[in-house]
Order: sequence, then structure tokens, then C-alpha cells
Amino acid sequence: MEHTSNADLRVAADAVLARLVGDPTGTARLREDQWRAIEALVADGRRALVVQRTGWGKSAVYFVATSLLRSRGSGPTVIVSPLLALMRNQVDAAARAGIHARTINSSNTEEWDTVQAEIAAGEVDVLLVSPERLNNPDFRDQVLPKLAAATGLLVVDEAHCISDWGHDFRPDYRRLRTMLADLPPGVPVLATTATANARVTADVAEQLGTGATSDALVLRGPLDRESLSLAVLPLPDAAHRMAWLADHLDQLPGSGIIYTLTVAAAEEVTAFLRQRGHTVTSYTGKTENADRQQAEDDLLANRVKALVATSALGMGFDKPDLGFVVHLGSPSSPIAYYQQVGRAGRGVEHAEVLLLPGKEDEAIWEYFASLAFPSEDLVRRTLDVLTRATGPMSLPALEPLVELRRSRLETMLKVLDVDGAVHRVKGGWVATGEPWAYDAGRYEWVARQRKAEQQAMREYASTTGCRMEFLQRQLDDEGAKPCGRCDNCAGTRFTADTSTAALDAARVDLGRAGVEVEPRRMWPTGLPAIGVELKGRIPAGEQTSPGRALGRLSDIGWGNRLRPMFAPQAPDGPVPDDIAKAVVGVLTDWARGPGGWAPGTPDAQSRPVGVVTIPSRTRPQLINSLGARIAEVGRLPLLGSVEYAGEAPPLSRSNSAQRLKALDGALVVPAALSAALAEAGGPVLLVDDFTETGWTLAVVARMLRRAGAQGVLPLVLAVQG
Repeated sequence: MEHTSNADLRVAADAVLARLVGDPTGTARLREDQWRAIEALVADGRRALVVQRTGWGKSAVYFVATSLLRSRGSGPTVIVSPLLALMRNQVDAAARAGIHARTINSSNTEEWDTVQAEIAAGEVDVLLVSPERLNNPDFRDQVLPKLAAATGLLVVDEAHCISDWGHDFRPDYRRLRTMLADLPPGVPVLATTATANARVTADVAEQLGTGATSDALVLRGPLDRESLSLAVLPLPDAAHRMAWLADHLDQLPGSGIIYTLTVAAAEEVTAFLRQRGHTVTSYTGKTENADRQQAEDDLLANRVKALVATSALGMGFDKPDLGFVVHLGSPSSPIAYYQQVGRAGRGVEHAEVLLLPGKEDEAIWEYFASLAFPSEDLVRRTLDVLTRATGPMSLPALEPLVELRRSRLETMLKVLDVDGAVHRVKGGWVATGEPWAYDAGRYEWVARQRKAEQQAMREYASTTGCRMEFLQRQLDDEGAKPCGRCDNCAGTRFTADTSTAALDAARVDLGRAGVEVEPRRMWPTGLPAIGVELKGRIPAGEQTSPGRALGRLSDIGWGNRLRPMFAPQAPDGPVPDDIAKAVVGVLTDWARGPGGWAPGTPDAQSRPVGVVTIPSRTRPQLINSLGARIAEVGRLPLLGSVEYAGEAPPLSRSNSAQRLKALDGALVVPAALSAALAEAGGPVLLVDDFTETGWTLAVVARMLRRAGAQGVLPLVLAVQG
């Protein structure tokens, strides 16, 4: 039985909830586990870990607790939250309950001083900060200690991000250990997540001090979502999947989200659905902040039928009446899939969840899996560079000296920072000199876990059992049982029918060849430090012109045709006829379009006077035959090929500076080609099989321009990205 004081607290808590959810009757009541968490935080000052399904109401716990704690004179609540979408929604929700919430994140730097002054004046009830902010030197050293000393409640939202056993590990979250250590005794801590299996839950609990040895409350509820009806619809190819969406999108309830695996696919699908008359908007990691905000607002207000999104639209986006989630391509993790489908059906009785798996899914999984934590050799090399440095090194300065792209390098440094081996300071990163051990066993286990998750998604798509039960078991939900609603429990709700018109249009759209290849205009910083004497802007007379590719490897049109050709074990051979024919089509469109060379085109340039190829040690037949076919069809002379000065350089998927170092001096323009260029007296088509960064094209173009070519027009089969 509740003590009288706790009974009064419960009445007050329900009253706050009513304001939060906009219930003028005041009849809203907390769920029992919501109340248990609030009671533990407010009455007992305990730590709590809440693992509950999406839409359960975890945010209500921390907003109600905040209101009650503030009324008792406690300091502001600090919520560490991973996405700006979540922050925007939460600030609006808090205001309904009379809670003044502010944010500090990368998009509102101009407000930071004002926010900090409001915190100091006691005017802020809730401060939402991004995990990245915790590791910003100024914030970490100047703001965070004061904030930790004044905090009345610390909330770690989407707490699964703290664990590298999970699907969405974010090293910035590890900085929370420091903040936890600095909290005064008795300050309650709440960690929340919907997507944690038993291993991730245990890891989070241990790191946040909510583990078995602590006096913390752990609340883990059933993960079934009674509003969701799950289904899988196998279709023959990408054209059928796009046509199916075009034909059936309006039949799906309300408005929703169509998830794709890549940015290219999101943009393709958006363009096609708009062409077929649907009101949709794309939402990806490349979408500007202002455009993201507009897209979110349009979906919230039902001004669009769907957002076509990558995982950039994930945690925290809250639209209670979201009617459907469709996946055009399968995510690689059932835990990630559960989280994304959990966007739907929070405030409606029925929502449709549909997976349209594709043959290209596994190639995309493999690409993202290749971006795992670097090898010990690369880590040690980075530590050695920092140790020998005379001061802090910025990412641009460090990047040329190690074989890692900037995003992977930054992630690695953040992990090393938490491990104590490096420290982020003003001006960059420094080595601490502390001993550090490479946890190979852990990284290997994580890699095996990824493989197991991929296998689980294959099994999810093919299972004849209950799909919701399958997902629940993947999340170690002890209450997993058949849902009675999915296609396997209740029968198929969707047919594979597509109209001839939509299918023909999809085939035309996916079969449309041609992607612009942007020229490189600036050399990367730091090249002189590694012995490559290039810097600044590439002179206009040494640049390539904008080029063309047949397609992107990440798209669902030509990408599906090209990916097998560029697989590591794919055999070499002459260019296939369908590929050659498509390349000719790209050339024709290029010549007739703006900046082309056909008579009468806008901004017309000189017609190419010949074809030059870049040699390939892995696909020589493909390149040679492609160059010959282009020359034949275009009635152009095949002027020759640049050559390797020695062994072909290994071009690992590294950063730009290291690629240029490998290319430096590796290629030469033979005398015969130089003579041919001088005699031809015009621009040339430069033919290669594949480009990922554009640096090989840039280096060869510079050589050809210096040898007499009056312009270089790159033409490749495939672009990575």
C-alpha cells in the first residue's frame, strides 16, 4: 500500500500527465510502470532503467518527474537525446505541461549564451543536449561541470546507443560516464530505450550504474505493439517494388514513412512517386536542417502522404497517428527494424507495417559492415602520430597521416577518448600517454553479432511463424507470443498486383542511365605533410569538366546491374552489350544536354577529339573494350591509355590524402599518347570503370591537360555513393 505522501505524489503526477497530453478533463492516468519509475526517481532518488516498447510513454516519465522534482526545489533536468527531431517534439510537449525546455545543439549555436544564462537564473526546467555536445571541449570543460553540479535529474534517452554491442552505437554517449561520476549523491538517473536485447540492456545498466549490483529499478515491459500489423511482400525486382508503391500508396492508412537503405534510393523513389502523382518528400542525411524541419512539419500536419527516408529519420520522431511504415529494402538488424516500424501506430488502433525486400539488400549490408572499428595497426599508427606531435592535431591535419576517412577517424578518436588514450582539446586531439589495449575480442564479437543479425533478417522475411513474435524474441522479450495480426497469423492483406502503366513507368525510370560526376576543384589539406606538393584550388586549366557515369552502385536501377560486375570475385571480360548500349545513350544525352557538344546546345563546348583510357589491373578487358566501343560508336580515335610507372598502387578505401599519396607518381602519360594529344588539339573523353572519390580522375586529368589536352570529360561505368 502506498504511503500517504506517495499517494499525494501520485495525484500530482497524474495531474501533470493530464496537462502533458492535453486532457482538459484531468482523467488521464499513468501506467503502473510509469508511476513506479516516477516514484523511484522523485520519492526515492534512485536510478532507473526503463526498457519499454516505442509509444509506451517513456517521455511522460521524465517530464512528469521533472515537474514534481522542480516543485520540490530540484535543479533542472538534463536530457541527453540523439536527434534534433526528438528535441523539437519534446520541447513542444514539455510546454503543454508548463515545463520550460531549451536545447543546446549544433543548429542553435547563436542561442547558447542565452540558454546558459537562463539555466544560471533558474528559468530552465529541462535542458536537452545532443551526445556530441558532451565531448565538445568548451562544453565539456566549462558548462558540463556546472550543469552536473546543478542537475536535478539526468535522463539518458535512447540509452542503447551507449553500448557497442547494439545496432546504433554512438561513442559520444560514453562521455556520460564522466557526467555520472560528477553528479552529487542522490541525484536520480533515468535511462530509457525500446530497442535493447538482454546483452545490450546489461551493458547499459553496468555503464549507467543501473546494473544488478546497484539499488536501481529496472522496468522491462512486453514489446508487442497491438496496433501494428506486420507483413512481408516479396516482389521480383526493383521495378515491381516501385510500381507496387505507386499503385498502392494511397490505399495505406493515413500518412507514413517509406524507408530506403541508401540516399540514392530515397531520391530515386521520391522522384518516381512524385512523377506518378503522389505527394512525398525525401529525408536523408544529406537533407539540410531547414528542409528536414519542413519535411517533419509536413508529415506531422499530413500535408504529405509519406516521407521517403533513410535511417536519418529514426529515433525520436513522434507522430502518434502515423498510419504506415514501408521498407523498400530490408535493414540489416531486426532490432533496428523494430525501432523503425515503431514510429507507426502510437496513437491509432491500426497501422500497416510492410517489408519489400530486395536482392540488393545484402550488398548494401556488406558495404556498411566494412565501416567497422579500424584494425589495431591503424589505431596504433594514429596514436603514434599524436604522440609525436608537438601540439593538438585537428582532424584535417591528422587525416592525411593515417589511412582513415574523416568520419571513421573521428569515431575512432571518440572511442579512444573515452578509453583514456587521447583527449579532445581546443585545436584538436592530443595523446594522453596512458596505456591502451586493443579489445580485439570485443570487436570480433560485435562483427559476429552483425552477421547473426543479418541472418535473423533473412529469417524474418521467410518465416512462416508470427512476425511480431519473431521480433520480440530477437529483443529477448520473455512475453513473446503470436500476435494474431500479422500476415502469417491473420492472412495476407496485400497482393503483388501492379498495373502495367506503373510497371512500365518504373522500368523506364530505373532504366534511365546517367549520373553527373562532379569534378574535384580543391586539393585536400595536409598533402605537403606527406610529401605531395599540391595544395589549394586546382587550377581551372588542370581540372576535369563535369563527367558522367552510367549509374550509382547504391541505387536500385543501374546499381543492381552494375554491382555484380564490380564484386571482388567478379570475372573480367569485354563490356556486355547492354552496358555498352546504355553508355552510348548516356553519351548521346550528355552531348545534347546543357554544356554538351551537340550543335545548338546551351553552353556548348568543343566536341571530344578522341578517347583515352585509364588502365586497370583487375578489369583490363572491361576497360579496353569499353574504350574501343565508345571510340567506334562516337567515330573518334582511340588515342591510347595512361600507364602505370611501376606496380599499380593499392587504393584502399581510405581518406583523400592517402589516395593521392598512392597516386603520386604512379601514372605516366606515354610519349605516343602525348604526341596524339598535341596533334588532336581538343578535349578528350577519359574512360574508367569506377570512381569512388574522384581523385584518380583528377590526377589523370591534370596529367592529360599538362600534356596538351584542351579539356577532359570523364566517363565511368559506376559511381560509389
